[in-house]
Amino acid sequence: MEIKVMKNILGANQQRADNVRAMLRGHNTLMLNLIGSPGCGKTTLLEKTLERFKGRCNVAVIEGDVASDRDARRIQAHDVPVVLINTDGACHLESISIEKALAEFDLDAIDIVFVENVGNLVCPAEFDIGEYAKIAVSSVAEGDDKPEKYPLLFREAKAVVLNKTDLTGLCEFNRNTFMESLGRLNGRLPVLEVSCRNGTGLEGWFSWIEEALRIYTGSGPHIT
Repeated sequence: MEIKVMKNILGANQQRADNVRAMLRGHNTLMLNLIGSPGCGKTTLLEKTLERFKGRCNVAVIEGDVASDRDARRIQAHDVPVVLINTDGACHLESISIEKALAEFDLDAIDIVFVENVGNLVCPAEFDIGEYAKIAVSSVAEGDDKPEKYPLLFREAKAVVLNKTDLTGLCEFNRNTFMESLGRLNGRLPVLEVSCRNGTGLEGWFSWIEEALRIYTGSGPHIT
């Protein structure tokens, strides 16, 4: 019975996700879903990204959190449209919530929607929310075993952002182990190694976004 219930939940979510995807496509709006564990640096990465694209394209953010509005207030300070979804204990965002959040935006005027999912490596990977891509955000401070322990996310992701590389020498992190595990799961997955603290590697992440936007819109250079 539990298996049947779970299938029903996932099936209903998928139908909504397909609706969201079609709606975004109709507005030519790219949506990226950032997934990572608490403390990996998702919000800081997002803040650096908003700083980079300010005045270059129109961006909106959906913030998912179990409770509080702390991250949403950080994003709001960057003067972009933001909708907060408090899940009241749920470990992931679902497509029905995303559909409602998107209704708060003027999608005709938005090029990219970033979703910062609830801090979790398991549940958010299982739920399609209509995004163009899942982005796996990891950090060297978490250790090198995350791809091996949470394979679904790294199989589903279209890119990995490996954050806090400035701490590599201070942590028990083996880069070769991390990369080899990723290679076994998804050998063509781009890995963008960054430090939000000192800015190392962020240009590679920004370039990945620009290329994703060009591919999605089917246009030439889109960023001003």
